[in-house]
Amino acid sequence: MGSIVGIEFNSMRDGIQMTLEQQLEKLAKLGFKLNDGISIDDLLYSCDREEYESEPYDTIMFILGSEVEREPWGRYFCDQVWNFDVECIEDSGAYVTIVENMCRIAGLPNLITNLKDYVDLDNGEAWLKYTIDGKNRHFNVRVDDDWADPDTVSAVMTDIERNGQRFYAIDNGQASILFFLDKEIARELNELTGNMLKAY
Repeated sequence: MGSIVGIEFNSMRDGIQMTLEQQLEKLAKLGFKLNDGISIDDLLYSCDREEYESEPYDTIMFILGSEVEREPWGRYFCDQVWNFDVECIEDSGAYVTIVENMCRIAGLPNLITNLKDYVDLDNGEAWLKYTIDGKNRHFNVRVDDDWADPDTVSAVMTDIERNGQRFYAIDNGQASILFFLDKEIARELNELTGNMLKAY
């Protein structure tokens, strides 16, 4: 088993077993597909088959939002899910990464331009700025150790949300597994996951 940690939410379908392949097939029908070049072997490198199959849609949702834990590095399992660890602010660039990942799972990688941030934890100073829909946005970000500022995160989400789609999340302790969905797909995903999905 690899080094991914933090899977904290409870089994969503106690007593029901499904193969990993069956779970992936059902999720793919909702639009959650493994990225090109990602294999079952990559999934099994992070967690063993028993862990995926004893708690259907529990472990797999967490892993789909994470990066593959072996070379080549920097590959996400699925571009429609992101495991957002909110305790991630260490230096400048952290908010840029957050915004880029939100745009990635929204399928709108070019929506936001002129993206820049500044973070100085020691002096309690941080800001984020970008251009979206022809408008310049600037946020004075609240610094709380290495926790992402929830007000800034929510404002960015509101900027990105459009066309009947919005951000949803499954709580995972200090992390949130994020999705960008319309109401119908959110409803169907909730049926699979035992109503763990909430609007962010």
